Amino acid sequence: MLTIETSQLTKYYGKDRGIEDLDLKVTEGEIFGFIGPNGAGKSTTIRLLLSLIFPTRGSGRVFGLDMVAKAPEIKKQIGFVPSEVSYYSGMTVKELFRYSAGFYGAELNGFYKRMVESLDIDLSRRIEDLSMGNRKKVALVQSLLHRPRLLILDEPTSGLDPLMQHRFFDLLREANREGATIFFSSHILSEVEKLCHRVAIIKKGRLVEEADVADLKKRMLTRVDIRLTSDIHGLTLNTPGILSFNGRERTYSFLFQGDIKPLVGELSGLPLDQLFIAEPDLEEVFMHYYKDTDEQEGQK
Repeated sequence: MLTIETSQLTKYYGKDRGIEDLDLKVTEGEIFGFIGPNGAGKSTTIRLLLSLIFPTRGSGRVFGLDMVAKAPEIKKQIGFVPSEVSYYSGMTVKELFRYSAGFYGAELNGFYKRMVESLDIDLSRRIEDLSMGNRKKVALVQSLLHRPRLLILDEPTSGLDPLMQHRFFDLLREANREGATIFFSSHILSEVEKLCHRVAIIKKGRLVEEADVADLKKRMLTRVDIRLTSDIHGLTLNTPGILSFNGRERTYSFLFQGDIKPLVGELSGLPLDQLFIAEPDLEEVFMHYYKDTDEQEGQK
């Protein structure tokens, strides 16, 4: 079953593009990464899914329901962590949680207590006294109080230190194991790589790739680093499939796509000191993909 499905979803702000012809499919029970640089259209997509704004054209369904016509029903089953968190400043954290739980008839039970303890949240502090990171922790707990079917996160880890990020991800994985679908929007690729099952890349408002995280990294791409015993002026390699070649003096690195045997044969003819061949991280794949699509657009 699909938790989220959009068809040619488009939003313009006057003449300015938000997103255009976005087709997304998010399967129930998965952790889905939605990545792209700032301004790519991630937050616009989320606001459309939540019916905080409305599409210029196209459509979307959440839990099989029309996201506009059935918005009140859908929102009862969604948890949301925005990129910027604002609350009633005069409330204490505990008062906020009780207030929020009351909307859903949710009980502040053992899961709630584990979240508060894990994220080291001081229930007695007023919202106005919290740092950005502490507000994000409060927002995560609030979003999970009613055990939503779908959790939507918009740049959720900004302001969190590495330890809190680790605990944050543990809570997300627990919610996912218990059945929640997670839509995780970020421009921090290492986060997506650690957490998500599948990923969609958005660029300038358009979907440019959708794949399993593992497939995106392993799709015939290999990272190669070489170090030579002596400098070769103007070194070039002729094996087809070499991408993003860079380096100087005796150290070079590149991505490689294709059968690696011919490449190894060519490299064996060089004065090699060290040779490293490994999977690239998602950051490298992403930046190569963006560079490649920019070059294609420039040729049109």
